[in-house]
Amino acid sequence: MSKFALLFIMVFLGCVIATLTYSGAAAFVLYQLVYFLNPDSRWWSADIPGIRYSFVAAVLMLMALGVKYGDYSKISPWKGQPTFKWLIGLLGLYYLASFWALNDLIHDRFTFDFAKLMVVIFVAYKLVNTERALDASIWAYLIGATYIGYLATITGRNYGDRLEGIGMVDAPDANGVAAALVPAGALLMYYAWMGNWKVKLLCVGCGALIANGLVLINSRGAFLGVVVGAGLYLLHMIFSRYRKKGQRAMAIVIAVAGISGGLYVTDDVFWSRMQTLENLESKESGAGRVTFWLTTFDMLKDYPMGMGVQGYNQVSSLYMDDQTRGGVENRAVHSLWFQGLGEVGPIGFGLFVMALLALRRMSRKAKDLAIELGESTTFFKLLALESALISYLVAGSFIDMFRAEVLYWMILLVAVGSNVYYLQRIEKATHEADAQREKINSLGGAKA
Repeated sequence: MSKFALLFIMVFLGCVIATLTYSGAAAFVLYQLVYFLNPDSRWWSADIPGIRYSFVAAVLMLMALGVKYGDYSKISPWKGQPTFKWLIGLLGLYYLASFWALNDLIHDRFTFDFAKLMVVIFVAYKLVNTERALDASIWAYLIGATYIGYLATITGRNYGDRLEGIGMVDAPDANGVAAALVPAGALLMYYAWMGNWKVKLLCVGCGALIANGLVLINSRGAFLGVVVGAGLYLLHMIFSRYRKKGQRAMAIVIAVAGISGGLYVTDDVFWSRMQTLENLESKESGAGRVTFWLTTFDMLKDYPMGMGVQGYNQVSSLYMDDQTRGGVENRAVHSLWFQGLGEVGPIGFGLFVMALLALRRMSRKAKDLAIELGESTTFFKLLALESALISYLVAGSFIDMFRAEVLYWMILLVAVGSNVYYLQRIEKATHEADAQREKINSLGGAKA
């Protein structure tokens, strides 16, 4: 048995045992690791039993929730997160769209996959209900992303100036893999700042492999996602009035180290491809993605409720000539925003935007409370989670990832952060205030 196969079996069994004996959050950690490791598609898969590991992890999550549903519901009620009602509405609209979807078979298949993802997200929200569980989930994502970076490093570019063939189940192509790695930038910056020297070294190692993987994959959207997400977080670390003593110096050190490392792993092939971002309508920049995006509005004139999953691809040849489509018959729209707009129309797109806005409002309340309590580290942790989500949204603006796993993981982690650092604290304060009033009333009654 190979070392990777043995390590995977040990991790799998360890998470199962931890779920049964310690915390249900371990089941979600297992789900995350299985997603990135993608054992069925790796070279070491022949050395492990051929079972559906992702399905087992999902069932384990449901079992963990079912056993202690009452306890989890008290800690993490779904109704406390307004973003969830918008996501339910979005899922419901996908099912309604099956009545007018242009490709009903494909639409039904991917709608069912999206429903399974929503179940995972809703269950994970209840299971990941403590600060320690949140950290474990973040590190599970980072370790998974690091493994992809390692795979990229040992594989190298194998498709012209790009790297292909190391993806996950829902992101098999290079751009989807790169987008999944992008949120790691802001999260690693937070732990590199807050962790001890061992954690700092771990962040450097993870960051090096992930950065090298992104360079080898050579995705322009991912490059923009890293620049925007990590750059936004870095600016807050340097200029925020809530920063701690010495934080600006540490941020500058992290910035210098990150830029130096990035320049070290990049090459002429990478920078040559990034230069095509200057003109999104050039052939080298994707044969005119802005045209693909704007064509969505022409399609919506004929299909105002959306065209369902793969509907845009099916009718693209009717709205763009062969030259505009770059010679591709079933051209994709290449943007999660316009993908969602094309699949479920303005109503579905609006539901997604409302989910993001509701998430932002709740996260802002959590950050305000952290500042009120003098917890600047919590403030910057929540900010790192927001930046990670923003970085994915930027990267996804250039690829079709509206229903991607990692996108909704980032939404989940921001929701969990606002639950742990805001909703739970407000609930605790309310209970304490009620208990104090009852005590005062009982003392007053006794005196009377």
